[in-house]
Amino acid sequence: MLIGILLLALLLFALLWLFLILPRTGESADTDHLWVDYAHRGLHTEGVPENSLSAFSRAVRAGYGIELDVRRTRDGAVVVCHDDDLFRVCGVRAKVSGLTLSQIKRLTLKNSTERIPTLSEVLSLVGGRVPLMIEIKGERADPRLLKPLAELLDGYMGPFSVISFSPLILSWFKSYRPSFARGQLVTVIRKHDRRGSRAVNFLLSHMLLNVLSRPDFLSVNGHLRNRPSIRLVARLLKKGGFLWTIRKKEEYLLCKKEGYFAVFEEIAPPKRISNR
Repeated sequence: MLIGILLLALLLFALLWLFLILPRTGESADTDHLWVDYAHRGLHTEGVPENSLSAFSRAVRAGYGIELDVRRTRDGAVVVCHDDDLFRVCGVRAKVSGLTLSQIKRLTLKNSTERIPTLSEVLSLVGGRVPLMIEIKGERADPRLLKPLAELLDGYMGPFSVISFSPLILSWFKSYRPSFARGQLVTVIRKHDRRGSRAVNFLLSHMLLNVLSRPDFLSVNGHLRNRPSIRLVARLLKKGGFLWTIRKKEEYLLCKKEGYFAVFEEIAPPKRISNR
């Protein structure tokens, strides 16, 4: 009797766990053109800054997908920049969210004459020639960023996906742009990564809030690729998923061997896309 109760409890727990981590089911977004390797923040190198138009041009010419980051300026423009604090990328003690687009456009990216691009500029430059993986920075589903971002992408004819660590952000797209391919970023989130309750950090780290986002794919910290839950979701998605950030040839070969695509930098994987 006791053994039967325990087995039933384990079965119910397993079913609940599976329900929580499942990706999107039923009608899905068109992801056929997204399954390539992506240059992390563009194909940047010394003298060609990350998330710059030059880095994106190099990625297009080389035939790689492009991973990039978006943020909102004080006056509501959608710009491409990883950090909110501009000191690392521009050497200026200011925040993207605290400056207007005009103020940001006066700054140059370190060691270059490049400037922080708007997403609109990037979309015009790429023109659908390679797929885009657009990471939305922040935790909150702030419509002041998400609505203008969605409207920019509504008119874009090329392949793209939106990704985030925040299931709330992806949930917004689930509700308001269900046709957009969405990817859940996964890593171990600790207190110094995200302020807030340890319980929420645990749920995020173990994909237990996928129930909110129901992603089309995972983009996973490469160190976590052997987690049973990661492998299970990758198998359910059939195409696998993405591992980041791949910086060594050996890591890349392992990534391919295990059926994943790479978000890479500092290496040059085989090209997958023909230039057009």
